Amino acid sequence: MRTATTRGRQRSFGRLLVALLAVFALVAAACSSDDDSDEAAPASTAAADSGSDAGDDMDDGDMADDDMADDDMADDSGDMDDDMADDDMAAAACNHGQNVGGTLIIGSTQVPRHLNGTVQSGYATAVPGTQLNASPLLYDAEYNPMPYLAHDWDVADDGLSVTLHLVEDAVFHDGMPITSADVAFSIQTVQAHHPFKTMYAPVTNVDTPDDHTAVINLSQPHPAILLAMSPGLLPIIPKHIFDDGQEMPTHPRNSEDFVGSGPFRLTEYEPGTIIRMERFEDFFIEGTPCLDEIVMEITPESTAIVLGLENGTTHLSSTLGPSANVLRLMDNPDVEVSAKGHEAIGQINWLEMNVNDPALSDKRVRQAIAYAIDRDFLSEVIDQGITFPVPTGIAAASPFHNPNVNHYDKDIDRAKALLAEAGYGPGELQLSIDYIPPAFVVQAEYVQQQLEEAGIEVELSVSPDFPTWAQRVATGEYQMTINQVWNWGDPVIGVHRTYLCDNRVGVIWTNNTGYCNPDVDALLNAAGQEFDITERARLYAEFQEIVAEDMPIFFLNTPSFWQAYNPAVMNPPTNNIWGQMSPMHEVWLDE
Repeated sequence: MRTATTRGRQRSFGRLLVALLAVFALVAAACSSDDDSDEAAPASTAAADSGSDAGDDMDDGDMADDDMADDDMADDSGDMDDDMADDDMAAAACNHGQNVGGTLIIGSTQVPRHLNGTVQSGYATAVPGTQLNASPLLYDAEYNPMPYLAHDWDVADDGLSVTLHLVEDAVFHDGMPITSADVAFSIQTVQAHHPFKTMYAPVTNVDTPDDHTAVINLSQPHPAILLAMSPGLLPIIPKHIFDDGQEMPTHPRNSEDFVGSGPFRLTEYEPGTIIRMERFEDFFIEGTPCLDEIVMEITPESTAIVLGLENGTTHLSSTLGPSANVLRLMDNPDVEVSAKGHEAIGQINWLEMNVNDPALSDKRVRQAIAYAIDRDFLSEVIDQGITFPVPTGIAAASPFHNPNVNHYDKDIDRAKALLAEAGYGPGELQLSIDYIPPAFVVQAEYVQQQLEEAGIEVELSVSPDFPTWAQRVATGEYQMTINQVWNWGDPVIGVHRTYLCDNRVGVIWTNNTGYCNPDVDALLNAAGQEFDITERARLYAEFQEIVAEDMPIFFLNTPSFWQAYNPAVMNPPTNNIWGQMSPMHEVWLDE
């Protein structure tokens, strides 16, 4: 329960942060051309989930069928009420100490390197990691911070400190208490080793006046600090295990005999095959977790996951493969498909260019590449309308998105003219595109065809696996690559890292293009400590205009983050901004 200390969040810093998040949520709800929007989902799947205007995509026949279905529902209203009552009772039982149970099977194509999210970003680590570890805060579907390991928090009037008040009965999976020292250690570990360097860069130190109070001190105001305490961004790990002098990124306990702080504890881990987690009986939220087990079955083939969803052997997945698989599941009445639940991700597909390459160091060549590609055709035809064109690296749902940059609409004549200015005639420029199969094979082949139309010879460089591709891109051994990078809810967390001059650190999903512009650095640094949303938007708008001119990256599209699940999954992870990167302690199976 909230205490009087909640009033601290109503101070000036808190009001500005809440206003920022509210605007973000409103824009996300309004943008029909973005992956975060319920309206972006075909009506057959998203309309029922959201109650929004997703029905705009329905034809009259579908709407007529829905009207008929309403009549059927009216006839069976007594049964429906009984079912709803049963669901309400199940939810109440779960929340009042009587576990509902069941084993949730999650299908995934994602192979985590390990399970410690303090030193590793990405969906593969965050989905199991947020079941195994608790974070200070949760976030609901409206971007509101919610209590979790911290039952309350205060933000100083000047924005230079955040005080967390921790629950007092929380323990790690080995029975040791979770204290403020563990919070401080986790923040320091993220600050030292996580690839999102800007996320905790302003933190100077963490005071621990008692076991249940952590005071995070900042060198400057940091508008993203509370969002940075989300489940996938700040897992609280045990200091008594990890603070033993071993290197954190390679610590053996990142995978072996993993001890966490979350609602489920690790019982089986076969890398690339299976992750089995069972209910932690001493979890600090009474009556949860509801499930007996969560089992992640990992396979490289998304088709196998689709088959599992169709025959009921898989309950939940968000790695559904190509658009044809998504559309296929949408047509299956025994599978629910939703675009809700990952609104904070802001995923963007793009073509990265190594600006240190002799040919690509010329801005005119990079601009010619941009003019040669038809991103609208890619989304509307090749992706069958389930991705949406995007001209910048800030997703369209963000209040900081600037739609008024140069879109580089396809213009082959302009592309050829720019190449000629740079000294290249038809067929004289030869480039290569790296990519990871099977995720980006279609996009890579499409870009290859488009560039060849402009007179650029393109070779596809296919990496055999993710580590090989990541190593090549992180160390600058590539010319161009198709990649997907996420906004992570706030530009400070997910956008700055791609462009800052000092963030070329040889790690994937940092500044892998080698791009450096002091004006961009200055704009990002100013926006990263500005709480006035209008001024912050102005700074980010100018940043996007400069990047569009310099063109180190050609932005392709933003895909919806689809989730498919069995109707037996109750309270699925579609009701918060992080989706499956949030704890599933309140999910259960109605079987």
